[in-house]
Order: sequence, then C-alpha cells, then structure tokens
Amino acid sequence: MGTSSLVPVIDLQDFPSQSQKLIDASQEWGCFRIINHQIPTTLMSDMKSVVRSLLDLPPEIKRRNTDVIAGSGYVAPSKVNPLYEGLGLYDIGSTHAVLDFCSQLDASPQQRDTILRYSQSIHKLAMDIGNKLAQSMGLASDLFMGWPCQLRINKYSFTPETLGSSGVQIHTDSAFLTILQDDENVGGLEVMDKKSGEFVPVDPMPGTLLVNLGDFATSDLIDTFTNVSKVWSNGRFYNVKHRVQCKEATIRLSIALFVLGPKEAPLEAPPELVDSENHPRLYVPIHFEDYRKLRLSTGLRAGELLTSYLQAMFHFD
Repeated sequence: MGTSSLVPVIDLQDFPSQSQKLIDASQEWGCFRIINHQIPTTLMSDMKSVVRSLLDLPPEIKRRNTDVIAGSGYVAPSKVNPLYEGLGLYDIGSTHAVLDFCSQLDASPQQRDTILRYSQSIHKLAMDIGNKLAQSMGLASDLFMGWPCQLRINKYSFTPETLGSSGVQIHTDSAFLTILQDDENVGGLEVMDKKSGEFVPVDPMPGTLLVNLGDFATSDLIDTFTNVSKVWSNGRFYNVKHRVQCKEATIRLSIALFVLGPKEAPLEAPPELVDSENHPRLYVPIHFEDYRKLRLSTGLRAGELLTSYLQAMFHFD
C-alpha cells in the first residue's frame, strides 16, 4: 500500500458511524479525503474550466481582484513562490461578494452561474463538515455559523526546468479548515507524516475532496509541552504541514475553500473542551485577522508564528 493511500477516507453519508474515524483522522493526520460530499462531479469539472480561464486572463485584469482582508486577493508569482499565482474570493457565503468577484474579472454569464453554484455548494459542505467535527466531539452543531469563508483558485506553471522544485513553500493554512479540490490529473501535493516527519505524496482521487486543518484548528508546540495543540480543539487536533512539488511539466490547478474564523469575536476553545485536570486552557483568545496580518508581515507560514505567540503569551520555557 502506497503512503498516499494511508490518508484516511471519510464517508460523509455514514454518520454518526464515522464520527470516531473523523476525530482520529483530525488527531493523527490533520487531513482526510471525503467521499459522498454531494457536490456533482460535473460542477467540479465546470468550475475547474472557469478557474483555468480566469487565471489565463491578462495581469491587468487579475490585479482588479484586490484584498478585502489581508492577503485575500490576487497573488502574483513571487521570488518565494515563482511558479504560483492565485485569485481570491472573500466571504463566499455572500451572493453580493461572489458577484463582485465575477465583475472584477469580467466573468461571462455562464462563468458567473458556475461560480455561484460552486460557491453555494462548497460553503454548504464546509458548514456540514464543521458541524460533523463539532458533533463528533459532543458539541453543538452550529458553532461555525456566520464564520466567513474564502475561496482561492490556484495555478502552478510547471516547466521542464522546474521539475523537482517546489510549486509553493512548506506551510500550514492559517484558517480553521481547508477543503481542497486538487487537480485530478496532476499530482504534487505532499503532507508531512506526523510520526516520521517525512513528506508523503497525496495522489489525486477524482471525485473526492481533501480536507486539512489549519492554524486555527491546530498548531505545533514545543515537544516538552504537548507536541501538538490547537486553538479551537484545545490541543486535540494536528495541523499538517504541506507543500506542492513539481512532478511534471504542465499546468496544475486547484480550488481551495478556507473556513477562516469568527468575524468579530476572538477564537477560543469551547468550555466543553477545557478542564483543569487533563485539558487546561492552553492559550488566550486570538482574533483571526490579527493572526493573519502577523503571518503575512513576518513571512512565517508553517505554524511557527502561532507557537511564538503562545509562548510569548504564556511565557513557556
């Protein structure tokens, strides 16, 4: 059995039977494949075609996709990630925001329809996954209602000269969780195995989606403390470091939905996940936007910033 096949597969139509498997995957891998997610494969294919068209637009049009919050708009190829570029749609739960995004990029009526239908479907799915995570931990299922979500569409321009190089640097996601529609034809995504510390490939599985937990779900801490920790789960989940490697000379496209965090209130572990004996509260509440700005300004993208923040706040030795 290949290493990529070890990533757990969760059947969303088999709950609550899959609840423990979901929690185990969140603790041991920080990521999992989902099947029976109710997003039609035809819509996924149509959205990928739209993504390709939008990312082939002239730079002056793509630059209209400006930030709503820090880092939410167009990202051009850079010195750090020269093979990558992406467009962003902040708050996909808002039809107005989705239509604004379409207008920025002169999307055709057909493209607008596809983007709207995909946004509604992936947003509904994100809330469902969040609810299942909460329910699997014995919590209320409406904890994530109203949390803004961001869509990011990504393009990696791989050439023969870039084989073996990184399409994007090693990083964790800053949000609570990510739903990824990866390229069904082009591999390259790798995740860090928690036990070995080695990167293992996560090969495409057409028709499925990949979910991984971000810094607002989990974050690495010093081994002498708890080894892995997280803001929302109070130390129970694992956030997986990942990267994209250039495996073949072609264009690789992906679509990522990020569940960010509470819009106004700071994020903290629910009281049900805190007890003085086995699970003391590990950190103070933190606002997502403050954390996101710090990540962007420092360039620390692999969980180090949250660790530093927590160590500073609690004076860990």
